[in-house]
Amino acid sequence: MNISFTPLGPEDSDGIVAFLLGNKFPFHVRRDWTQTELRALVDGGRYWNSESQGFWIMGNGDCLGMVVLEDLEDDTPMFDLRLAEAYRGQGLGTRILKELCTKVFNENPETVRFEGQTREDNIAMRKVFLKSGFLKEAHYRMGWPAEDGLRLASVAYAILRQDWESGETTAFDWNDV
Repeated sequence: MNISFTPLGPEDSDGIVAFLLGNKFPFHVRRDWTQTELRALVDGGRYWNSESQGFWIMGNGDCLGMVVLEDLEDDTPMFDLRLAEAYRGQGLGTRILKELCTKVFNENPETVRFEGQTREDNIAMRKVFLKSGFLKEAHYRMGWPAEDGLRLASVAYAILRQDWESGETTAFDWNDV
């Protein structure tokens, strides 16, 4: 399957709202939206501004989901990935993330590292990070607000440009002090 990314713009507003309302995202901070809340977020430019750019994730003509590149004015952008429910559990996450790395590093020569975070119980995404050449860099205990007032750990992963170019993950010593 060929993976590609189609930029989101104001003409995609209805599609974004429909996608976010039509799929469940149990591992995201904000899980439930009303149509009014989403419409305000989308129409406010959340997915196309100087700091963020959203994309439809396309695979062989099908929309697999959406991704938002964030902190684009920094040399360490982050991403928010949302795969459609129909495409989860098929091994697409790793392929998508590897293609996303290629896009980010090829189109942004100033990018030094590329980062993402997920909650500690999102084991599938944590495995995707590792299979895609990312390295766990932080474990923020009780850093992710969850449903019912619970707080889970937020786990941060990143890939360095040099690691992406070489295909080797540079490790570090967690217990250096």
